[in-house]
Amino acid sequence: MDNQPDELSPRRRRLLFRARHRGTKETDLLVGGFVSDRIETFSEQELDEVEEILELPDVDLADWLSGRRTVPGELQSPMMLRLLEASAVPGAGLPQDMRKS
Repeated sequence: MDNQPDELSPRRRRLLFRARHRGTKETDLLVGGFVSDRIETFSEQELDEVEEILELPDVDLADWLSGRRTVPGELQSPMMLRLLEASAVPGAGLPQDMRKS
């Protein structure tokens, strides 16, 4: 999706900004790309789940999304599992026009 932040609700704009500005480039790309591609379609409950993920430490997210460490069982929410699956795809985090088909 080509999201225009100005067209999103304030909550969605805030979450998109937070997802894209995590602190490390790796998680900015993986988490930001995942949220950016889906922000328009997330339900309110899914937005709550995204907020929970955004509260997690950046270093842990980077390790989990890269496969260096396993996500603890108590954090394996449906949204986290979707994020892990999306992060495992070759080219994850790159803009869609730069991904190999």
